[in-house]
Amino acid sequence: MKLRLFITTGLLLSTLWLFSQNQEDALRFSKTSMTGTARYMATGGAFGAIGADFSAIGVNPAGIGMFRKSEFVLTPLINFRKTEVSYFNELHSDDKYNLGLGNIGFVYSSGGSNRIQFGFGYNRINNFNNRAYIKGYNDNSSLLSNYVHQADFIHPDNLDPFSTQLAYDSWLIWEDENMFYNNDAYWGHVMQEEKIITEGSMREVLFSFGSDYNDVFYFGAAVGIPIIRYNYESVFSETDPENKYPEFISMKRREIIETRGTGVNLKLGAIGRVGDWLRLGVAFHTPTYYSNMEDKWRVSMDSELFIDNEIIKKSAESPRGRFKYELTTPMKAIGSASLLLGKSGFISAEYEFADYTEAKLNSSDYKFESENKNIRDSYTAAHNLRFGTEWRISDIYFRGGYALLGSPYKSGINTGKSTQTSLGLGFRQHDYYIDFAWVNTKMKENRYMYSVPSDPELEFFTPVAKQNFSEQMYMLTLGWRF
Repeated sequence: MKLRLFITTGLLLSTLWLFSQNQEDALRFSKTSMTGTARYMATGGAFGAIGADFSAIGVNPAGIGMFRKSEFVLTPLINFRKTEVSYFNELHSDDKYNLGLGNIGFVYSSGGSNRIQFGFGYNRINNFNNRAYIKGYNDNSSLLSNYVHQADFIHPDNLDPFSTQLAYDSWLIWEDENMFYNNDAYWGHVMQEEKIITEGSMREVLFSFGSDYNDVFYFGAAVGIPIIRYNYESVFSETDPENKYPEFISMKRREIIETRGTGVNLKLGAIGRVGDWLRLGVAFHTPTYYSNMEDKWRVSMDSELFIDNEIIKKSAESPRGRFKYELTTPMKAIGSASLLLGKSGFISAEYEFADYTEAKLNSSDYKFESENKNIRDSYTAAHNLRFGTEWRISDIYFRGGYALLGSPYKSGINTGKSTQTSLGLGFRQHDYYIDFAWVNTKMKENRYMYSVPSDPELEFFTPVAKQNFSEQMYMLTLGWRF
């Protein structure tokens, strides 16, 4: 029980200090979900044994061996994301939409038997665009309670310039002669609000090669170069709506984070025909190594106080933080099978394994020992299942899919499971095709605001915002064969 409390508390504290590289950052850039062609997405992403689709190359590179003609593909899309948050029995929602590019790619095929294929392009493998609004009356604690707990026994000259120092300079916390810190609203009774906006994406550039042996065995390899662009902005505020405190009126904290990075990985795959009705595929993705991750961040804090019959406003701003580090994300193993129903269609299934305890942070200046331990203590292996089908009537194709993406968290720490339901329609001719897909994604995940001691035995109280995410994605793929 004490171990679970320790693990959970470590995770909770990490979500508060988002501007410090931690296990949440490692998970954010390790947990990917590819957005590719409309055909791939409409069939739930269960395409590892089907092949002949540019997005499938990013899962099982052997799929490039099935291209019989050269091909160019382009997939614009639009996302609608909605986030509902329940916090202290108040429910609020916010949404955000964005236009994007699911993928763009080119495959060259030499034609004939024992073909040789080359391909390059990119797929989007993560979408960070989101907006959330959290609001609730907290009658147990304040964020300032967390600052007081952190600051105790530390001289004001040595406080954290990104948190406790800002609260001190804004007159929100103060010390006594024993270096114990205090604040007006330690036991809560404050209205808390947080507005969170995230932007950016991960896009993976692919360079792939493949061939086949007598149209029975297909193999391929791909070098992936994922590119990270992530922006985070949070505005957290507290007010005293019931005038419970003699001096405290309100506080506001603003955080801005920018993360950039480029990595590299290798993907290997094979597909075999077992008669005319069954294909089996297997793929292995090496860990992705990011050698040049860089975070930039800054924090500001404002307060409004009532002192000596006068309203006083104070402000404080942190220095601009900047840190370079390395990140290694877990390897992936993928197995897939497809049941072929002649020219009428197919039914496919895919299993993916990723062990998130294998993610690792490092740098020449700091070894991240506690953060890497938190990764091992907080996360687990995830098992992802994808199912899809396609049916053909003349030149029209009807598609459907479902995906169940397992939680990366150990039991009792968080939720994190997500599901995807998809439908699609396609029209194909000899030299071109047009495909459309609709994808609905749902996920539940808790946001732990902060942790504070709630009694002398150091049992911790943690306000939890329960988040429900839903996303509607509409995409159109245009393809040309030549």
